[in-house]
Amino acid sequence: MDLILWRHAEAEPGEPDLGRRLTAKGIQQAERVAKWLDHHLPSTTRILVSPANRAEQTAHALKRKYRVVPDLAPGASAMAVLAAAGWPDAREPVLVVGHQPTLGEVAAYLLTGDPAPWSVRKGALWWITNRVRNGAASTLLKVVIGPDFV
Repeated sequence: MDLILWRHAEAEPGEPDLGRRLTAKGIQQAERVAKWLDHHLPSTTRILVSPANRAEQTAHALKRKYRVVPDLAPGASAMAVLAAAGWPDAREPVLVVGHQPTLGEVAAYLLTGDPAPWSVRKGALWWITNRVRNGAASTLLKVVIGPDFV
């Protein structure tokens, strides 16, 4: 299974937290990463998005259908993200558009077994996959890329 973790792009400060929108820079970040993703994501990818405006705006830049998942809201646990994605058994790739520190904790957990507070930059994505070879499962980091590099 491929699991792609995409942190929302730069957002304006303020309250209420779920209502925060992307800045002009954030819109550009989302568009750049979305263009890269559009060339690399399989058409069967399920896209799951936090209900926060900034996450939905980030996902919208991809111009594909997505589903808003309340369990991915700010403050979600790493385990809630993995459950929503169906890790590691989902048949199709899953793209999750969410928040820090949750996405960093998911990446750390999948790659080390410990949900440590790893940093995922605004607008960046981490592409993680798992595979079974000779009866042994392994988790691999395929891509880490930020909006400044696409």
